[in-house]
This record gives sequence, C-alpha cells and structure tokens, in this order.
Amino acid sequence: MTIDITNADDMTPAEWNALAERARYTDAMHQWEALAVIARHADSTVHRLIGYKGQEPVGVFPVFERRYGPITAVFSPPPGLRIVYLGPGLLNMDKLTQRKTERRQRAFIDGVLEWIDERIGPSYIHARTTPGYPDVRPFTWNDCTASPSYTYHVDITGPESVLLDRFSRDARTNIRDAAAADYDIDERGPEAIDRIVEQVRSRYAAQDVPYDVTPSFVRDLYEQTPDGTIRPFTCRLDGSFVGGILAVEFGDTIARWQGGVKPDADRDFPVNDVLDWEVLCAGREIGCTTYDLVGANTPRINRYKSKFGPKLTPFYGIERASLLGSLAARMYKHRK
Repeated sequence: MTIDITNADDMTPAEWNALAERARYTDAMHQWEALAVIARHADSTVHRLIGYKGQEPVGVFPVFERRYGPITAVFSPPPGLRIVYLGPGLLNMDKLTQRKTERRQRAFIDGVLEWIDERIGPSYIHARTTPGYPDVRPFTWNDCTASPSYTYHVDITGPESVLLDRFSRDARTNIRDAAAADYDIDERGPEAIDRIVEQVRSRYAAQDVPYDVTPSFVRDLYEQTPDGTIRPFTCRLDGSFVGGILAVEFGDTIARWQGGVKPDADRDFPVNDVLDWEVLCAGREIGCTTYDLVGANTPRINRYKSKFGPKLTPFYGIERASLLGSLAARMYKHRK
C-alpha cells in the first residue's frame, strides 16, 4: 500500500484545522495557529504533513525541524515549551478491519519517516503521541524506540454528586468545605497568564528545575488559537491571588496544562483541589467528557492527582538517533 505524504503549504488554516478536528489522537496543539506559535517560539520550522490514499486523507503529522550547529533534529513537539503531546493523528480508519487499519497506519508512518529522511535528513527524531494512541509498532519497525509514559484521565460525565463520590475522602471534604471560605475562582484573560506562569517558574526554580515557558508564548497561544483553546483560571483568597491553572480545551477533553503548583505561602485552604474542581466543572459545562490531569510519572505528584478517581492512560515517546544525533538527544532530555 502506498500513502502519499504532502506538506500542507498550499492548504488554508481552516482546511488543516478541519482535518485535525476530524482526526483521532489529535489535540489543541495540532491546530494551525498553535503550530505557528510553537514554531516561532521554538526557533524551528514546522512541516504540517498529511498522508493520502488516493484522494482520502489518512493522517496528519506536524513535525518541527531545528538545527543545533551541525546537527539537524526533527521534533513533534519541540523541546523547551512544555508542550506535552503532538505526534500523529489518524483519519478514516474507524470502519476498517484490524488488518486494513494496521496496513494503512503502517504505510502512513513509513511514508512520514521516509519524507523526513529524504527532505530533512535528521540525525535525531523525537515525537510524543497523545494519550491512547493505539499502535507504535510502525515506529519500532523503522528503527525507532518507543517508551511509554502515563497521564491520568478523569471521566467527568454524569451527575456531580456521582463524580465527587469517586474522589478520595480528603478531596471531597476539601471541595465541600471550601464553600465557607472567602475565595473566588474566575476564568480570566491574558492578564492572568503572567501571574500563573511566573508562579510556576518560581516553584520550579526553588526545585532547580529548568522552566523555559514564557508569558509571551502563552499569550500568543491564547490570542492566536481559536477562542476557548487556552483557558486561564485563577484563585483569589481574601482578594489576593494564590494560584492558577492554564487549561487547554479541544474536542471532548479539557487538560490541566500549566499551573496548579504549591502556593507561594502556606494557607489553610485547598487551593489546588478547588482549582481542579472548577476547571473540571467548566469542561463539563461545554460538553467535555474527560479531564486530563497531564502527567502521572512523578510519584510525589501522583499522590495528589490520583485522588480524583482517574484512569491511568499511556502515551509514547518515539526516538531515533544516529551517533551524531545522540548529542541532540542529551540536549532534548535536559530541556524537554
């Protein structure tokens, strides 16, 4: 089976976004506008690749080309901006038999990697799928390694009372008892982004962890992606800012992208429990069915996230490196 791979240079943003929205295993960062913002802030060139079987699209796969001196690398997503997922999305495969699905998916991945090798010739390739991506074998059959990572997904359908009953006892108590406090949680505009990003930066600095996300990057995403994609939630207690979460909404999922860190000052108030609950409820109001807690790979943080009754969901890191590319691999792992 032959799948033709083309770059979407002659496609309009609306046409690309329509494919990204129809595809399975895509998220908000697959949108045309998000890819343009990411490319600019990652100092890289984006290639929006599409696979066709005849006239029928079978997949989308945005990749970023970046040079490090003599080394050319391809990423999906690029490092440094804390973009969690990207990688391939699949189209028009739901009604196929397992055999035909596997053949078509393999031909699509084969074609993308061949396009990358012929047009870019990288020494290093790294991609990261969205949660639930079903089959990474085509990558391993092309000399890539595939390593699992995990996130937590919370089913947010059904009555609120049933949802709360799935939470741990302390989470239920914290959310219910918070009503007695003088707090306010609002979804705000770009003015909230700086506060949230700087709070996260301060928290990471205290742990000596690199954090390269900038307010200007997040504001660009907020302003240039479709309305409602980037949603800044802030919590104020007695009128003062105490915490926030930058949520990302796409399709049936609302995701906890940045924020939700330990508050700057010790307070006898469950800031993050209440923030997560309000973000989750905001997603429910617009018809989302899943709250992605974004990450389940750190034992200390997992103890907090697991109290919301989530389901452990895998995603995959895909890597291929030449001897020269191993240098780029070390740089990537330091700044991802």
